[in-house]
Amino acid sequence: MSGVFELLEKIRTKPGMYIGRSSVSDLFMFLVGYEYGRGESGVDPTEEEDDFYGEFQPWLQKKFGIKTVSSWAKIIMLFCHDEKAGFEKFFQLLDEFKQRDNTLDENGEKVMETDSIINEKIAGGMGIN
Repeated sequence: MSGVFELLEKIRTKPGMYIGRSSVSDLFMFLVGYEYGRGESGVDPTEEEDDFYGEFQPWLQKKFGIKTVSSWAKIIMLFCHDEKAGFEKFFQLLDEFKQRDNTLDENGEKVMETDSIINEKIAGGMGIN
């Protein structure tokens, strides 16, 4: 089963197939249902999912200097003229969120420190710098 970042990439390219239309509010509701469904099925969240579900909203609030109990979708809509613009803005913000930490790869997955150490040793042993 894929993680939330992989699913979001699928939704980004084909929103109609997953949520019906390019809408940040519909995307929010879909992700709430996705998280709930995985939990009810006994699927433990990945580190990436914990990061997204636990940190995206606080990161967004800090970025915009907003303190609210409203959802991240409503925060985004404060800056967008319609749902489609909000959908597009979400993915821009998601890309920025994933890049906030150099320990995430392009798919938003945690890169293990041991992986980078192993890669450095392999590259160093091959004379690659």
